[in-house]
Amino acid sequence: MPKAMLIDLTSCTGCRACVTACREKNELGGQPGLRLSENDFTALEKRDGVNVRRLCLHCQDPACAASCPVAALVKTPAGPVVYDADRCMGCRYCMVACPHGVPTFEWHSRNPRIRKCRFCDDLVAEGKPPACATACPTEATLFGDRDKIMRRAFARIDANPERYHPDVYGRDEAGGTSIMFLSPVPFEKLGFRPDLPSEPLSLATGRVLSLVPGIAGTVVTLLGGTYWLYRRREAVAEAEREGK
Repeated sequence: MPKAMLIDLTSCTGCRACVTACREKNELGGQPGLRLSENDFTALEKRDGVNVRRLCLHCQDPACAASCPVAALVKTPAGPVVYDADRCMGCRYCMVACPHGVPTFEWHSRNPRIRKCRFCDDLVAEGKPPACATACPTEATLFGDRDKIMRRAFARIDANPERYHPDVYGRDEAGGTSIMFLSPVPFEKLGFRPDLPSEPLSLATGRVLSLVPGIAGTVVTLLGGTYWLYRRREAVAEAEREGK
């Protein structure tokens, strides 16, 4: 059964317990920022008087995974979209494809990786909640089966219609997501994109690539060659350093 997480922005106090838990779980360095970055897999910002969580939404049919030519990004049956740095060639197509602007890149690293929330896939695979959900003291972050989480979300709206904008973000947007939101104000005021179609964007990605298989194959080949040369250069440099 695919898992999901509901973030109720009306219950968030801005305590940043989720940010701290995420940083500890993923052993992230530096000081926490207000935007997603290579060292910030979840961030908390203030929009229209509302504390807003930012993190990977783990789409049901992720465009990032569909756009990756080497399958470095994969959607697991449990819900998380996971990333394999050993497969990644650094093309950054995923950054362009993501409709939510989530993936970041280690621009200053000699061996750069794509960086984003992984939905604590090791915990979720065992049926356990992610670190941020466990740390939340106000039940602003709920975890469970996606269908049950959806029902809980609409139950909250029905019980307190004056408190909530009457929809759940992530129910259908771009095919739906594993991270969903409740809000006291329309989602566009908080920087979300309710204008996204209900059709998964990965379908559009697939159609575009199918129209130009020759070009796509050439691009992948060139990128693969560039990636191999980069890795080879790093290996030679490391061997020379060890030989000194």
